[in-house]
Amino acid sequence: MSVIKIITFTTMDYNQYKRASKLPDVKTTIFTTVGNLARKHAALDLSQGFPNFKADEKLISLVNDALINGHNQYAPMQGYFSLREIISEKIASLHQRTYSPADEVTITVGATQAIFTAITAFINKGDEVIIIKPAYDCYEPAITLNGGIPVYVQLDAPDYKIDWSAFENKITDKTKMVILNTPHNPTGTVLTKSDMEELERILKPTNIILLSDEVYEHITFDGQVHESASKFPDLASRSFVCASFGKTFHVTGWKIGYCVAPAELMAEFRKVHQFAVFCVDHPVQRAMADYLKHPSHYLDLNNFYQEKRDFFLNGLKSSKFKFKPSLGTYFQLLDYTNISKEEDEDISRRIIIENGLASIPISSFNVDNRNDFMLRFCFAKKKETLEKAVEILCKL
Repeated sequence: MSVIKIITFTTMDYNQYKRASKLPDVKTTIFTTVGNLARKHAALDLSQGFPNFKADEKLISLVNDALINGHNQYAPMQGYFSLREIISEKIASLHQRTYSPADEVTITVGATQAIFTAITAFINKGDEVIIIKPAYDCYEPAITLNGGIPVYVQLDAPDYKIDWSAFENKITDKTKMVILNTPHNPTGTVLTKSDMEELERILKPTNIILLSDEVYEHITFDGQVHESASKFPDLASRSFVCASFGKTFHVTGWKIGYCVAPAELMAEFRKVHQFAVFCVDHPVQRAMADYLKHPSHYLDLNNFYQEKRDFFLNGLKSSKFKFKPSLGTYFQLLDYTNISKEEDEDISRRIIIENGLASIPISSFNVDNRNDFMLRFCFAKKKETLEKAVEILCKL
């Protein structure tokens, strides 16, 4: 007769789980850290990327109508078909690429879920994923959780241009995916047509998947054109393009976005999507389908945000900060080397505590927390908020 030995504990042993953590190096995000500090000191918050003005009342009304009309149960796993259809029409109009609403468009819980799902669907243990740094902080944890290996291409201040030779040298036989972000958070740079063509040339002889984070697709300035991966035939054939209605329509709390990809790739994406979230807020999808029927709702954003950028930067001309105007997104980098040689995390903290203004230190997005002496400010704010921020910054 075999004897089964049962191990008992007097208290739960949490340390064994800490030692086995899948994300041992992940700490509280810089956004949470700065946000908490800003609230503690009642600081003006230009750190996180959310507007402090209201969304369009028409959009709010459309959501309310959908609620009242009973669209309060599960939406289809892939998303409300009419919304997928109009997204397909939008991309065809802007980028001359047609995605099948049935098989190639999926509605997601914001772009972050789309990014996580694409990585989870394809990245296995030992697969390498190239990330352009500085980079938004959701990419690496998703790669690590799935056993992948982040491989970095670090951009240099102040221009943050991609050296495509350096990029190409990072590709190995283990490279499974490349993550691209344009318009780029946090630097505000925008990739050009020649950039995308160079990327297309490099990737063409490979079987590498491109994950293109295009959440600021409708926010570019000074005549810049957003060059979506969907515009370029070979890139489109290997790409997940992820976008965000939350960013576009000033409703980040709704967490709704979309992802498009060739049917063969999207089929694998949906296998993960259906068990991660299954579907997305139904009444909001109904509202978005109606709202997108008027292209001006997104095509007018460039002028709307350029006015805010220009107002913010014009106010800083008498300050000690150096800057290159952002070409896209609603973020602006400010170089503080004429003010201090502190680490960016230290000066960011000091300005919150002593001056009552919150920003994001860029080292958080760089390889090994390299200090570029840059702070990121969000200008998706009311005019009076920007006026107060400018007043504080000009006194530093």
